[in-house]
Amino acid sequence: MAISANRLELLSIARSVAYEKNIDEAIVIEAIEEAISKAARARYGADHHIEARINPKSGELTLKRKQTVVASQDEVENPSQQIPLSVAKRIDPSVEVGHVFEEDLPLFDFGRVMSLTGKQVITQRVREAERDKQFEEYKDRVADIINGIVKRVEYGNVIVDLGRGEGVIRRDQTLPRENLNMGDRVRCYIYDVRREPKGPQIFLSRAHPGFMAKLFEAEVPEVYDGVIEIKAVARDPSSRAKIAVYSHDNSIDPVGACVGMRGSRVQAVVGELGGEKIDIIPWSPDPATFIVNALQPAEVTKVVLDEDENRVEVVVPDEQLSLAIGRRGQNVRLASQLTGWSIDILTEEEERSRREKEANSRTELFMGAIDVDEMMARLLVSEGFETIEELAYVDLGDLLQIEGFDEDVSAELQARARDYLERAQQELNARRAALGVEDEVLGLPGVTLEIAIKLGEGDVKTVEDVAGLVSDDLRGWFEVKNGEKTRFPGLLEGMNMSVEQADALIMAARVAMGWVEAPVEEEAVEEAELAADGQD
Repeated sequence: MAISANRLELLSIARSVAYEKNIDEAIVIEAIEEAISKAARARYGADHHIEARINPKSGELTLKRKQTVVASQDEVENPSQQIPLSVAKRIDPSVEVGHVFEEDLPLFDFGRVMSLTGKQVITQRVREAERDKQFEEYKDRVADIINGIVKRVEYGNVIVDLGRGEGVIRRDQTLPRENLNMGDRVRCYIYDVRREPKGPQIFLSRAHPGFMAKLFEAEVPEVYDGVIEIKAVARDPSSRAKIAVYSHDNSIDPVGACVGMRGSRVQAVVGELGGEKIDIIPWSPDPATFIVNALQPAEVTKVVLDEDENRVEVVVPDEQLSLAIGRRGQNVRLASQLTGWSIDILTEEEERSRREKEANSRTELFMGAIDVDEMMARLLVSEGFETIEELAYVDLGDLLQIEGFDEDVSAELQARARDYLERAQQELNARRAALGVEDEVLGLPGVTLEIAIKLGEGDVKTVEDVAGLVSDDLRGWFEVKNGEKTRFPGLLEGMNMSVEQADALIMAARVAMGWVEAPVEEEAVEEAELAADGQD
């Protein structure tokens, strides 16, 4: 190929390639310039800085060799690309350091090897531009539904032709029992687009909860307009799903709007999802109400929330237990996913038995600790007292409100409770001392006598010993051996210590030992900065 060929030929080639690949024509021209520059360096020397330029209007091609002016001969690292100032002054007395000389080079004919090399450079740049264009086109379409045609099926993964790219439905994102064959039209949900070395990867799904939400948005105008909001979706693909909806307009029933006249709207979604049964649940800002709704069609008689653990205990009638749990636990599992709460289901009989067991245990605790008869102990339990600490430090007026309790009886009960706690503390402290746990350990934030004893039993007896621990030593950890996950208990197993609390305890010990400096809180830093600004 001769460079002296028709000037417009290069522009024609660039235009046709850009049109075919749906990329900017300037990118193709840059790729051709790069290929010609590489060929020129192969001809004139790889050390030279040579640039090829193509006029985008006339198609005229020029080759330029560039040399940069440096201060002295000592700074010249590459004579082919740099020229000392003393020499440059002979060429142009007005030049300064940093000036770039450009020299026109004669055009030449490509050889076979140069042509192949140029073709590779152009092909690579065009492919990269095509991938970038594809990524930019699809990265903003995450969480959208897209139509495509099945191109092929490989090991359960479905490759879908999207027109200007390819997407993949992984095996775990397909609907069970759904067979997609080459040439089938399919609707998918784009849940991720990643830039990877081999090109952008577009991940599609028909099992994603967002797919169902988008289908309802397409079928229900109120959802599309934002009047009805889809708060959460939980799916067991091709089997059953629950969707929580909320209406911002009190005059519109969100469940009825999503169901449609004679179920027309929900049936359109069911048909697309291969007969998946859908429960439409009214969302509520009250967690208890939402959980009760999510467990439909089962009836719930009682809900007890534990916000610290994000768990909820649900009591249902004995005959409703199987309905609440569902086949293979499906109903309660979907309800848990929908609400974000861990749900424990009990029957009324199980809850009654457990309540009686707990009451008997507390009754025996009060009888043994403060030396009262069974009637008095049961009365305290019925009034809501669960521990000796509650009885010892409750306001005296609360005890006087209990029927039959006067001031003398109430004061005597509190005195006995405090004596019991003091004896218990003395026994614990003696146990701690016997284990050799130093007093300084008790001075660490959050360390109680119970914690100190647990540490002593684990041969952690000094502040330095605590400083040398990591949080897993305190809380426990998991290890995988022979494919099985095994838990190893920590020193404070059963103390319900969080990762943050464990880290804070260890950090306090390291600060006390002088190993690290005490962390400065952001608020203190801001106050110090404000004070400094004020002084300025």
